Amino acid sequence: MIDSSEQISEIIDKMHLCEAEISKGIIGQKDIIRQVLLAILADGNVLLEGVPGLGKTQLVKTLAKVLSVSFSRIQFTPDLMPADVTGTNLIIREGGRNSFSFEPGPIFANIVLADEINRATPKTQSALLEAMQEKTVTVGRKTYELPLPFIVLATQNPIENEGTYPLPEAQLDRFLFKLNVAFPSLEELKGIMDITVSNKTVELTPVLSGDDILQMRDVIAQMPMAEAVADYALRLIIATHPTGETAPEITKKYVQNGVSPRAAQAIFKTAKARALMEGRLNVSFEDVEFVAFPAMRHRIIPNFDAMSDGVDNDHIIREIIKEIRRF
Repeated sequence: MIDSSEQISEIIDKMHLCEAEISKGIIGQKDIIRQVLLAILADGNVLLEGVPGLGKTQLVKTLAKVLSVSFSRIQFTPDLMPADVTGTNLIIREGGRNSFSFEPGPIFANIVLADEINRATPKTQSALLEAMQEKTVTVGRKTYELPLPFIVLATQNPIENEGTYPLPEAQLDRFLFKLNVAFPSLEELKGIMDITVSNKTVELTPVLSGDDILQMRDVIAQMPMAEAVADYALRLIIATHPTGETAPEITKKYVQNGVSPRAAQAIFKTAKARALMEGRLNVSFEDVEFVAFPAMRHRIIPNFDAMSDGVDNDHIIREIIKEIRRF
């Protein structure tokens, strides 16, 4: 059962305090901050995409300071090896005998920043797959549990292709959200200059602990979702598949493959988290629509016509929502 109303109010207040504290270190990007928090509360990983200099790395570092959890940064490069991420077995000599001892890699942290993830080779990228899905790392014949909560926040630059390795669909699917970090407005840019150029220091206060996050996840998991809202979310998922009987025209025209069931899981969990952050224990249609874009934009595979016509996945999702709303 969901905890008492007093405990729920305390959780909501902590969420808002955490959001406000992060905003001290990151000027603007309010929707991005909110969506990153939703993903963390829903036990998911996040892919942040944007051109250099927009504060993607700074956002993750600020988040780590506001949350009282362990933090690790991995700078992905073409020569990075899987063992540099997961750790490796070392030979230890004691008392004249050799034995193996596991030395954990930087993946063993609550928040892991995978900076410029698409610069590493597919072999190294795949070292994250088990951790992102199972929260475990297997080295040799032994499997090690990762600390909980465990979240991977990865960044990548969409305009640079040389020396990069695009993430395969199987790995993209393991990111709960893909967030497009936009260029700041004039007022936001002034605020960024005020902090960075003048060397002002921003004091950040830790707000949430790992136990707080796990408790919030339990509350979110218990939240009900009305059947009509759940059906609406599932109809959005099915509408992304061009072979479906109810596929809208835009899907048939521009989509090669629709989203996986993980997209439905992402929408359900994060829609509940957003309702709670809005101070509600009931999920609305608007909650579903808010999280549909970051949950589905990296899972839809467009066809050649979409690319040649300059139609992006957000436009496809927007048109699907308009179509499903009619019924």
